[in-house]
Amino acid sequence: MKPILEIQSISKRYRIQHLAGGYLSLRERMVNALKFEKNNMEDFWALKDVSFEVQPGESIGIIGRNGAGKSTLLKILSKITPPTTGRIVSRGRIASLLEVGTGFHPELTGRENIFFNGSLLGMKRKEIDKKFDEIVDFSGTEKFLDTPLKHYSSGMQLRLAFSVAAFLEPEILIIDEVLAVGDAEFQKKCLGKMEDVSKSGRTILFVSHNMAAVREMCQKTILMNKGRCELIGPSTDVIEMYLKNGMVQACYEGERKQDSPYIEKVYSINSSGELGTSFLNEDEIAVCIKTQNTGSVINLSLGLALRDRLGNKLFTTTKKYLAEQGDKLHTVTIPGKLLLSGNYSVDVAIFIPNGSVYDYARECIAIRVDDFESDMAVYSSADIGVINVPCTWT
Repeated sequence: MKPILEIQSISKRYRIQHLAGGYLSLRERMVNALKFEKNNMEDFWALKDVSFEVQPGESIGIIGRNGAGKSTLLKILSKITPPTTGRIVSRGRIASLLEVGTGFHPELTGRENIFFNGSLLGMKRKEIDKKFDEIVDFSGTEKFLDTPLKHYSSGMQLRLAFSVAAFLEPEILIIDEVLAVGDAEFQKKCLGKMEDVSKSGRTILFVSHNMAAVREMCQKTILMNKGRCELIGPSTDVIEMYLKNGMVQACYEGERKQDSPYIEKVYSINSSGELGTSFLNEDEIAVCIKTQNTGSVINLSLGLALRDRLGNKLFTTTKKYLAEQGDKLHTVTIPGKLLLSGNYSVDVAIFIPNGSVYDYARECIAIRVDDFESDMAVYSSADIGVINVPCTWT
């Protein structure tokens, strides 16, 4: 049987411009232009010689650190951007869900967007009519079908977009990390639907930072690193290799937002008050969160969640605070002797309870816990769980 998708030596180059002298005023730029001085140009290869094959009915996970080239690869497969070199052979209709609202028009209603997006996927009106009720029921947007999409929340747009892509039966379904926008209940529905799609013989390419979801959904996984395809193999083996080589960064710096509260920085400090990501089992772990507010909303909540090495959420702690204009530094202390040896990561969010999420940094910093003293230390290579419970033995 021929592969449904062949990726043959794909590379993608971007040209990066470096302005001489850094940031210049308008006058300085005009003077430099008259001098006919050339700006330095640099070639950046987002992908370099990536090759693999996908068989019909396979579910393939794609993992890697931020900037590894995962999203660039999916954009090329979805024909959003062309490769610089190499070629793709596709033997099936491709539907992609890369960003919330991709392929939707904000001025059209939800009903109109279902037909509009379906036509972009190459579906005939008769085919869309046949699946229309299932799409609406799954998305849970029936009350807003005749409302323009620009009035939908990002979560509602995601539910509608995923429903269209999943129910219109493309041979190949490509999904980026957009499912992180949805709530927990809808994420569970999406994973269940993706499993149904896979069992029906269709092909799925799934990019995610949630290792548990990748391991459960995908038989095979591709590890991307610095634009290259570093490893392809059974999901369990590839995920273990990825986690052993380090998870995420030690200090997170967020993007500045205008007229909105946002997360400026997240980092962890040890008992000496120094930046650090490695802790002993008995150590308290202090996570520092610096927030900025450039907007008018002041009654906010800040949340921190801890995840295990596979992305499973262990617990969440929240705090209400009055966010006047300016910055605030919050410290969350995780008690010592709580966690067993292993790698963990931290999520941070600024939100209004039962309302808007203003900023969300998923798995933004890494934490490593080691336990060399207790009897559990001899089991460090086994799957012993994550919580250190002081049980009594008699």
